[in-house]
Amino acid sequence: MLVVGGGIVGLSTAYAITRAAPGTRVTVLEKEPGPARHQTGRNSGVIHSGIYYRPGSLKARYAVRGAAEMVKFCAEYGVAHAVTGKLIVATSRAELPRLHALVQRGRENDIPVRELGAAQIAEYEPEVRGLAAIHVGTTGICDYTDVARHLADASGAEIRYGARVVQVDRRPRLGVAVRTARGDVVRGRVLVNCAGLHCDEVARLTGDDPGMRIVPFRGEYYELARPELVRGLVYPVPDPAFPFLGVHLTRGIDGGVHVGPNAVPALAREGYGWGVVRPRELAGTLGWPGSWRIARRHWRYGAGELRRSVSKGAFTQAVRRLLPEVADGDLVPAAAGVRAQAVLRDGTLVDDFLIREGARAVHVLNAPSPAATASLPIGREVARRALSALAQG
Repeated sequence: MLVVGGGIVGLSTAYAITRAAPGTRVTVLEKEPGPARHQTGRNSGVIHSGIYYRPGSLKARYAVRGAAEMVKFCAEYGVAHAVTGKLIVATSRAELPRLHALVQRGRENDIPVRELGAAQIAEYEPEVRGLAAIHVGTTGICDYTDVARHLADASGAEIRYGARVVQVDRRPRLGVAVRTARGDVVRGRVLVNCAGLHCDEVARLTGDDPGMRIVPFRGEYYELARPELVRGLVYPVPDPAFPFLGVHLTRGIDGGVHVGPNAVPALAREGYGWGVVRPRELAGTLGWPGSWRIARRHWRYGAGELRRSVSKGAFTQAVRRLLPEVADGDLVPAAAGVRAQAVLRDGTLVDDFLIREGARAVHVLNAPSPAATASLPIGREVARRALSALAQG
């Protein structure tokens, strides 16, 4: 079995395969020199409750289940973690109906939620201001990079780092042969594509049409110079029309407070700054009809995100809605991340996890947040499909 991608989803899949079918030989091919170098290692480290996601969706089911399993995994393997709870805060009257809708969604997803009036917010966060809030007790934080390392070790898989896939030769009666950039050829009976930011490219190398493209969105973060202003996790009420949660405040496992992210188009799949431009990848994004349809549909939202990207003052203003005490000097630039967002030809932003199958192949084509939270149940589902393909051939 070949797994392409050494992020948390690929490593969780390898872990699940070897547990479900002991003795199965699994090789993980990761192009970087170590695990979790992209989405896994560059997120805010939150163990999400699942409150945001449509009841019955894979995101809802896997996040709720995955959050509990992630806490147990961290405890078992000694990974730093904490169940902190979080606040979702409405700062305008227009947000109140959406906040109440989240309460209902939480109940439908069996997530305990406490509703708070303006005065009660200070019980949890003395410096935060809002008209109303909800407290979600099952949200937590952990070190996902360390989780990925433990999954790699516990899986018993052969992990090959520095192994970028450049060619796939699939023969339905025989299996799959993969050539890496170094010229090595690795063979397996089934290929599992967990390549994240490059998953659509790997699907096409395999000979399958993914029916979508990854459009990369960069999330830019700051670190709070006065972390004592925030005790835990504080989020705005999200806009249901866009799959991003807005600028939020997250006290990490190291005690520092991350502020962000915004969401701006990246000019490369791994475009962690405006100066990172890869013309071929940018041309691929611009050549996809869905990219232009997103731009037309969401240009107002996008303009606001771009403004916060180029103007620290605008970013600070967004944070002040939740935390009035914040000043420009309190925000120190931190490492950015890039979200691998699947977009359909008609401009639809794929909202749920997306897993598709081809001959001797399983492709994970959309696994942004909360994929780290949900990685253990996602890994089991991908492993189930991969082992079924293995049994057929």
